[in-house]
Amino acid sequence: MTGQPKRYCVIGAGSSGICSAKTILDAGGNVTIYERTDQIGGTWVYTDEVGNDRYGLPVHTSMYEGLKTNLPKEIMGFPGYEMPAQPASYVPWHEVLQFIRDYSAHYDVTRRIAFEHLVEEVRPASDGTDGWSVTVRQLTSGLRTTERFDFVLVCNGHYHTPAIPTYPGGECFLGKQLHSHDYRKSDIFRDQLVLVIGAGPSGTDLTLEAAKMAKTVYFSHHVPEKLKQLTFPPNVLQVPDVLRILPECVEFVDGSQHPVSVIFYCTGYRYSFPFLHPDCGVQVDDNWVRPLYKHVLNINHPTMAFIGLPFYVCATLMFELQARFCVTFYGGRLPMPDRAEMMSDHDREMNGRWVKGLKKRQAHMMGAEYQGEYYQSLAHRAQIEPIPKVMTDMHIDSGRRKKEDLQNYRNDVYRIVDEDTFVKYDISEVVCASNELTVESHSS
Repeated sequence: MTGQPKRYCVIGAGSSGICSAKTILDAGGNVTIYERTDQIGGTWVYTDEVGNDRYGLPVHTSMYEGLKTNLPKEIMGFPGYEMPAQPASYVPWHEVLQFIRDYSAHYDVTRRIAFEHLVEEVRPASDGTDGWSVTVRQLTSGLRTTERFDFVLVCNGHYHTPAIPTYPGGECFLGKQLHSHDYRKSDIFRDQLVLVIGAGPSGTDLTLEAAKMAKTVYFSHHVPEKLKQLTFPPNVLQVPDVLRILPECVEFVDGSQHPVSVIFYCTGYRYSFPFLHPDCGVQVDDNWVRPLYKHVLNINHPTMAFIGLPFYVCATLMFELQARFCVTFYGGRLPMPDRAEMMSDHDREMNGRWVKGLKKRQAHMMGAEYQGEYYQSLAHRAQIEPIPKVMTDMHIDSGRRKKEDLQNYRNDVYRIVDEDTFVKYDISEVVCASNELTVESHSS
């Protein structure tokens, strides 16, 4: 890089923002991270707060007290900086939070974070350059400032703005209604008749959470037969879609009715970027953020990038790969792809998804079918190191095991052998072996 270092704005100090900033620093860039809360961690931060915070802003995090990861920690590290070794593969949320904070400190990212700074507006610079004008409000003082940056990386996550469906009669329900975003502790379900709506990762995990305390849990979804194989505790009953809500019960599309005292919406989140000015040229249409090149670069203004939009992925590894992809072009190692190439690639991929029957809200879905090819396409285009195949394989295996044995899959322990191979044990075998080694070392 020649002359003055380029100025990068990173929005959000969760795992995607922190690793993006580290990647920028590695390339010699000058980075400022704006974080609207007072701490690192994004969605991994736990707070008892729900609703609005002390500044009147919606609470960002959706973390609940009993959360354990639904991915093995072996695929939750960063290249060259793994999560600490321990017997279990599935770990509590606070271990992930500490890991992100340690990573940030290790790579000297933390001091570049402007905490309690809310990004209010991002718009293209008015001087005719490719730069950006970013207006932020310091929440403690109320002071607004506008800064100019060469590049903007949007890393604000997508698990913070609830998507809540409406049903006839919902306003007349006499019990409690809440979205998983506002769920914190399982006591809320004690002795209740709970209806869980939604069959995504949070829906299945939180059905188990509710079942620990509730009298009965009704698990409502419209996913076909594949979910029927999930084995839940005996107090969980699978029911079809909701037809309408009555004051003290719920009617389902098959005509059945069940008494309910808590309706628990595990219905996902909306991608939300309220700070983007219309001139940024980005639209969000039922969670399809467009037009983006490889789910990252804003085709209308490619000096803006979105890190972390795809889901059902090896998240931290993908964040880091996406950040390296951006910095390859932003730092000048390779020329920026031209608009024709980016639009052609965008249209080809999206049309491929529509032909397969995917909906707009699945525009950024990866999973077993898409993720390996996606990582390779990023690495190939930017001529950078890809994510090792073993990581994708573990992710797919973990997802398969969750479907096979929802109640026990977190007892699996993964160990990486090499870039293509992993082995798997049951946690009891690992603890046993560990105890035997301890006894042996003490006796010797």
